[in-house]
Amino acid sequence: MTRKLSDLTLEELWVLFPVVINDHNPSYAQWYKDERDALKKVLSSKMIGRVSHIGSTAVANLKSKPTVDILLELSEGSIIDEVEKLLCQDSWINMSKQKNPYVSYSYNKGYTPNGYDERVFHLHVRYENDWDELYFCEYLKNHEHIAKDYAVLKSELALEFKNNRDAYTDAKSEFIKKHTNIARCLYKGKF
Repeated sequence: MTRKLSDLTLEELWVLFPVVINDHNPSYAQWYKDERDALKKVLSSKMIGRVSHIGSTAVANLKSKPTVDILLELSEGSIIDEVEKLLCQDSWINMSKQKNPYVSYSYNKGYTPNGYDERVFHLHVRYENDWDELYFCEYLKNHEHIAKDYAVLKSELALEFKNNRDAYTDAKSEFIKKHTNIARCLYKGKF
């Protein structure tokens, strides 16, 4: 009998869902659009502010984990508990909740008891703002040499931290923070 994902330890989940870095898949853009359109059907248009394809899969030719990251910004007045209920009814799995210093909920889709599904998504739900992820993604899109450096870093870290997603994420943070700060100066007020 296959165990439910909720019954697995974090270490077991990391083995089932290792950090892998693949060549860019041109289908990522369409996967994002399909999922964005599905979200717009699930949630009221009054709830949704901006929806953005973020992360490495949003950058053409950038190696990445085969996971499409989506930033869903809620419009002012949206109630996060109502949003969560609708998302969970649409097969999104809540992975984390943060209410301070700002509301930030994370959801996954495409994780199965047998490993990754063909399409895997991470949904980041927050209220509208000028989030770092938007700046970093824009910077990578416009600075190919930095994107290449980032791909090399991620590939090295994926080998080192294949079964420890938290360590992999932490090890990238200095690079991301440095280039996000540059992007915030360069694109001040864009988002």
